[in-house]
Amino acid sequence: MSRERPPVPDPLPAPVVDSHTHLDACGAVTAADVGAIMDRAESAGVTRAVTVADDLTAARWAADASTWDSRVFAAVAIHPTRTKEFGEPERSEVERLAAGERVVAVGETGLDYYWDFSPPDAQQEAFRWHIDLAKRLGKPLMIHDRDAHEDVLRILEEEGAPEDVVFHCFSGDADIARRCVAAGYVLSFAGTVTFRNARALHEAARLVPRDQFLTETDAPFLTPHPFRGAPNEPYCTAYTVRNLADLRGESVEEVANAVRSNAERVFRLPTVTAG
Repeated sequence: MSRERPPVPDPLPAPVVDSHTHLDACGAVTAADVGAIMDRAESAGVTRAVTVADDLTAARWAADASTWDSRVFAAVAIHPTRTKEFGEPERSEVERLAAGERVVAVGETGLDYYWDFSPPDAQQEAFRWHIDLAKRLGKPLMIHDRDAHEDVLRILEEEGAPEDVVFHCFSGDADIARRCVAAGYVLSFAGTVTFRNARALHEAARLVPRDQFLTETDAPFLTPHPFRGAPNEPYCTAYTVRNLADLRGESVEEVANAVRSNAERVFRLPTVTAG
């Protein structure tokens, strides 16, 4: 893997939000680190970001980091691959953190059948608990779905989905996208949508209504084409926005404005003036 970051692109014509990143995994430790990452992002037109946790240590850090910089918000949950042991102490701590004012979503939670770190039964039970938490707190649910589309959709239907559901790094095909859209879910597209061989994902991205998609980096992973394999950061959202505009046959400004307004609605972020 190349250790050199991609170049920071020219700023987008309108500000956008990176709806899913991991600032701690990008190397941020202190408030100064977070500020430097967000300065680079803002120079590309990515003016806000949601930093996401996958375990309790990351959840505590994300909740704290969201108070260090006004451009940063947090999402907290226990990642499905870490739910093998998810008892009352962990649940109480997640619930406490998720209630924070700058924690804008419960996530990432869901199902991951690619890795075998946690049994499916444990994952599904934890997923149901997180769904209930999101509903009790009145916050969006941010879903991790890897090789588990049918079970994720089934459990959401069985439990009753929260008002807002975001499929982080959407990985389904056009059929799954249509089913998610019909259910009112929001699909968040990461750098994977820029990959040249991701034809099923391209088809899905084209059919999603303008008020039901977001963009994200999942940094430091999934760096957009043509920098695949290099370290990712929130500023790279700008590459994905431009690629998504090409895929959809829309202007970059139209897509950027949609990304921003959708993020503001879903995550209850302050409204900013469009570019």
